[in-house]
Amino acid sequence: MTTTAKPLIEARNLRKSFNKKEILHGLNFTIPKGRIVGLVGHNGAGKTTTLNAILGLTDCEGDITVLGQHPYQNRAELMNDIAFISDVASLPRFLKVRELFDLVEDIHPNFSREKANGFLEGTDIRANAKVKALSKGMVAQLHLAIVMAIDASLLVLDEPTLGLDITYRKRFYKRLLEDYMHEERTLLITTHQVDEIEFMLSDIMFIKDGELVLDCPMEDVGTRYHQLVTDEKELDALHALKPIYVEQKFGQTIMVFDGVAADQLEPYGKVSTPTISDLFVALMQREDTRKGEII
Repeated sequence: MTTTAKPLIEARNLRKSFNKKEILHGLNFTIPKGRIVGLVGHNGAGKTTTLNAILGLTDCEGDITVLGQHPYQNRAELMNDIAFISDVASLPRFLKVRELFDLVEDIHPNFSREKANGFLEGTDIRANAKVKALSKGMVAQLHLAIVMAIDASLLVLDEPTLGLDITYRKRFYKRLLEDYMHEERTLLITTHQVDEIEFMLSDIMFIKDGELVLDCPMEDVGTRYHQLVTDEKELDALHALKPIYVEQKFGQTIMVFDGVAADQLEPYGKVSTPTISDLFVALMQREDTRKGEII
């Protein structure tokens, strides 16, 4: 991702090791303001470590700046401009909702109680309800209301809808887009339900074994990658175009190509842009494209 404006986040040769095992292998990426970025990878790929580096929760080798500052060295100051929701985050269960707002109001200078109450309008969450009495979906709504009521430049969402049903998930992301995003704010999201957020992403990053295997704007995905479904039996000409992924399914061959024009593929079958989940499968696996077998 490139921009002429000063980036919100910039990382160069970012490395992190635990117990002499390197987890991040020299990541390089830039995230401008006003973008919605999806960071996708299998468990253990390095997503959480990357987020922790951005949030200043862990120190790393290499260079990383967030809002022009080193996040680990200046974490307290940066937290005024960053909001964070984690899949393992928990709200104090013994507090009432209004007491929770009192607490956040005391510790975060950019929190607006009025906005938080506004975000809860139309929900079943009441000011006198205790957090422990709320359902998981209601807790997610409450947490979202709190972070959306913080005037932050960066919102980091780490599997924010994990365990919620599809109705809550769709409502969560719809509210986020309509009530929170504007050109000066940036969202960084990790999720396993990548197809559900594809519509809202401006940029996509795939991380595999501590390395970025994809980092590009969403509009570039449609021009760079093409998926072909073909009934052809003689595939030598297609293999000569060096597909990055081949799969046999229900008597058809599915191929994904990087940098091959759609008009080159159209004579052989149906051409489309792969979904983000299909592209994820293609880029996360090495394969013998002559045999269509994953190695």
